[in-house]
Amino acid sequence: MSSYSATRHARLSKPSPIPQALIALVGGVGLFFVLLGVVVFSFNSYYSGEIYPGVSVAGVDLSGMKPDDAAALLSQRLTFPESGKIVFQQGTKVWIAKPAEVGLFLDTEKSVLAAYSLGRQGGPVARLAAELNAWYKGKDLAPLLVYDERIAQRYLDGIAAQVNTPTVEASLHVSGVNVVVQPGQVGHTLDVRATLAPLEAQLRTLTDGILPLVIYDTAPVIMDVSQQAEIAKNILSAPLTLTLPDAQEGDPGPWTFAPDKLAEMLTIERVESTDGAHYQVGLNAEGLRSFLEGLAPKLARDSVDARYRFNDDTRQIDLIQHAVIGRSLDVDGTILAINQRLAQGEHQIPLSVNVSQPAIGDDANATQLGITELVHQETTYFYGSSASRIQNIKTAASRFDGVMVPPGAVFSMADILGDVSLDTGYAEALIIYGNRTIKGVGGGVCQVSTTLFRTVFFGGFPVVERYPHAYRVYYYEQNAAGGNNSDMAGLDATVYVPQVDFKFKNDTPYWLLMETYPTSTSLTWKFYSTSDGRSVNWDTTGLQNVTEPPDPLYQENDKLAKGEINQVDWAVEGADVTVDRTVERSGQVYFQDSFTTHYIPWRAVYEYGPGTKLPKEAKQNGNN
Repeated sequence: MSSYSATRHARLSKPSPIPQALIALVGGVGLFFVLLGVVVFSFNSYYSGEIYPGVSVAGVDLSGMKPDDAAALLSQRLTFPESGKIVFQQGTKVWIAKPAEVGLFLDTEKSVLAAYSLGRQGGPVARLAAELNAWYKGKDLAPLLVYDERIAQRYLDGIAAQVNTPTVEASLHVSGVNVVVQPGQVGHTLDVRATLAPLEAQLRTLTDGILPLVIYDTAPVIMDVSQQAEIAKNILSAPLTLTLPDAQEGDPGPWTFAPDKLAEMLTIERVESTDGAHYQVGLNAEGLRSFLEGLAPKLARDSVDARYRFNDDTRQIDLIQHAVIGRSLDVDGTILAINQRLAQGEHQIPLSVNVSQPAIGDDANATQLGITELVHQETTYFYGSSASRIQNIKTAASRFDGVMVPPGAVFSMADILGDVSLDTGYAEALIIYGNRTIKGVGGGVCQVSTTLFRTVFFGGFPVVERYPHAYRVYYYEQNAAGGNNSDMAGLDATVYVPQVDFKFKNDTPYWLLMETYPTSTSLTWKFYSTSDGRSVNWDTTGLQNVTEPPDPLYQENDKLAKGEINQVDWAVEGADVTVDRTVERSGQVYFQDSFTTHYIPWRAVYEYGPGTKLPKEAKQNGNN
């Protein structure tokens, strides 16, 4: 063998120093783990069935304790659910609850189990690390708590029953004459869910705490009615007296309502507006309206112009009748005024009236009105009239004495004549009614309308409306001597208010003053104004187509005695007549008009008592 080989062999057979060190290291590590395992095993064996050292729950050290002992200790030491305080607050009011009363409980079994399980779960390394960490640093576990929100909600529901109040609208009503007020109330509602939200977090801190109650307030729409109550009290504090302003002698009133009557009429109404709702207090408008509308006709008064007569000496007009200011009751205005002024405590309240001033007052001036002279007058005659007919003529004529017609106005006799009745000064006299002349109230008034028609006709004023009589009335054809002038036929006019009227127009720029002068046999009608130079030419056809009246009519009247015969209607010939008129002014034709009248023949009528022997002509005429 060569030396190289020997040397190599020697090298190969000599042990390497590195594996021996590795073996020693591995052996040492192994020995360490063996010893560690022995220590761990010994440690675990020692704490078998006990909580490892360094483990606590909520600061309560449970090291080396068996679970039952640990549970007993935790129950003894962790008393917050029973000893803690949770304070619920609303303003100055508080409710103090134990945590257990609001659903917080300590689960000692699970809390101990968590402590006992520390270092006994996971792999060997994890368990060892947990054991060492607890032993070296300590491990404080949170207690395991149970929170039952249903219990907390029931507790808060109990508070809500005390806190919650309904929203109450303020109101008032009347009892007798007393005003009863119910104040408004703000409603309060506990929001249980919102209050519960922070409760659990506070409980889990295991410390006392104050929790504000979450409460929502709901104000009523009407909170205060003190002002309206004061108005109601003012209204009922005294009787209400209504007066007529500027009352004259003979006017009605005053009218008084006692407080108990006002209480019956008082209304309290809820009113919605853009500013919100409120109560309106006052007297019932419909009740007031019913009373006032019944009162209105008694208070109504037409305005009446002052009346004058022309003084031929002074060329001025003299007042003969004062003007009357017209008035009418303003029902709506009165209702408003009553409620407004009652609310202010007033109980003497004037009615609201609408005033209409007359066209001619007591201070009229002749020159300003253009009344400077007599422009025309006419007279008619009625010799042989009965006393009642004369009375009616005078009564009707007086209605027109001193009346003025404005320039350009149409004058209506019916407007001035008014009611023709026994109550207005008229008597019963003969009138034409249908196809008979009978006794009726106002017979003779047509003497007045005929006189006015002729004054208008011969004065040159336009006639607007005129109706002739059905048959010729000889009164209207009388002359001053009491004789008959048939040329006056066709110049009569009848009125029968309100169906039949006579109207004319004052077509001048001046006022027209009328004066009437009745006697027992005549009626004179005068027009005063300023002459514009007009003149009248007229012509009549005279009576044409004259027809004889029918034979007399005899009628039995059981109110007459035997042998008594009374004539109640008189025979008149029928005829046609046309009267033409031409009115000139400043030498020129101003206007022309015609009046055609057809008079029917009129028979005589007699009444006789039962058993009366009639004249031969009556029998010859076939009357019984």
